[in-house]
Amino acid sequence: MPRSRFQFYLIQDAHYLRAFARVLNVLAAKAPRENWSRILNEHATSALQEERELHQGLLASYGISAKQAEDTPIGPTTYAYMNHLLAVAHEKPFHEGLAAVLPCYWIYWEVGRELQKQGSQDADYRRWIAQYGSEEFGRVVEQVLEMMNAEAERLDVPSRDRLKEVFKISSRYEWMFWDMAWREEKWLP
Repeated sequence: MPRSRFQFYLIQDAHYLRAFARVLNVLAAKAPRENWSRILNEHATSALQEERELHQGLLASYGISAKQAEDTPIGPTTYAYMNHLLAVAHEKPFHEGLAAVLPCYWIYWEVGRELQKQGSQDADYRRWIAQYGSEEFGRVVEQVLEMMNAEAERLDVPSRDRLKEVFKISSRYEWMFWDMAWREEKWLP
């Protein structure tokens, strides 16, 4: 992948992660189980600390400061995806909010594991791959999958169908996010 596209992705993902952490905090407040609330708050903190450190370190290798990344405008797809997650988290029940964030966890883990199999000659790419393909990240994803499965089991069929729809919408946004980075999408003037 051209470095300019990876750089573009990293900057947009840094914007996205701030919103993602806020969404996780909202879900933690709505969580029906105390341990789920604790887990989701930990995930929010991790998104702001560990993943931000990864992004800032990688961007620094491109000569881009945290301030420069923060000052870069949020792209159209990033904006739409962030607002989709925030709206679902604030306006819908816990289980729908969880279904909305699940693709971000699960898809990144699947992509990370697949890329680990392929490897990379580039140290920056290897660092990103190591984070999302790791067993540690896999345990985080499994926590969310366990929550989602527990919630789905208690719901009626129409509510489970709604979960699937929310999951599909966020999955589409995940694809759009990657595509946006590949195209280095910007707002029209």
